[in-house]
Amino acid sequence: MTRRHALPETRDLVAAALAEDLGVPVSALAPGAGGMGLLARDVTGSLLSDGASFAGVVRARSSAVVCGLPLVQHVYAMLAAATGERAVEVFPLVAEGAGVAAGADVLELEGPARVVLAGERTALDFLMVLSGIASAAAAWQAAAGDRMAVCDTRKTVPGLRALSKYAVRVGGATNHRAGLFDMVLVKDNHIAALGGVGKAVEAARRAVPTLQVEVEVETIGQAASAARSGADMVLLDNMDDETIAAAVRAVRAATPAGRTCLTEASGGVTFDRLQALAGTGVDRVSASALTLAPPVDFGLDERP
Repeated sequence: MTRRHALPETRDLVAAALAEDLGVPVSALAPGAGGMGLLARDVTGSLLSDGASFAGVVRARSSAVVCGLPLVQHVYAMLAAATGERAVEVFPLVAEGAGVAAGADVLELEGPARVVLAGERTALDFLMVLSGIASAAAAWQAAAGDRMAVCDTRKTVPGLRALSKYAVRVGGATNHRAGLFDMVLVKDNHIAALGGVGKAVEAARRAVPTLQVEVEVETIGQAASAARSGADMVLLDNMDDETIAAAVRAVRAATPAGRTCLTEASGGVTFDRLQALAGTGVDRVSASALTLAPPVDFGLDERP
């Protein structure tokens, strides 16, 4: 896995997901904490004999960009460690980020049947959700073309932001800021409170000189003012294509020599609009449709 696709820390999230499905406290997923009694929480799986084994294959039920294979491995490693059972062996058949057709096998696994089936839903849920995001990211970036970047937003399922943004990267699109802490994004209420676009940019530069500053604007005049004041990016909010094109020209004309000020379109950005937006010259667009994309369906079938 490349550094670009570096997986965020997932231990707490995997433990919480397994605990939710098994109906136990998260502490029960610590190594050795649950013992064999943990598997008894899967009341249907308890019908199986302790020594039964299961060998299966996970298959994509529609075309997809596969994302989340390491999470499947993490789910089963944690479950085996918590129960003291032998490990489930997970064998990815495709690379993380690979595009697959409907019906493609993406991984095989083999291990104690009760462990495999107890972790099945959690493992597949991670794979389904992250592959849905990666697939949307890939489709949007392909439609936008090479010159315009497609970015995600902070609109994510609570608690899943880091993984959702990981899936966006795997799909080939671009992350916007991770949270409130890693970039200054001056919005209309900030501008009003600080006395205007220029004063807002100046205040940001004084307070956090090491961070990028982006200003959300609603008019061409505000866009030019933000660029002139030294903003790194100007977010063109809810503008039509003609106004965006004019704002892009205004930003380029107003940007001081030796500086770069990128333009971003946001609000009302749809998949069908991407080609037209690319024609405006805007550098990037952002949309919540990436991180809120529908899951891709995968199924686990016993291997003959």
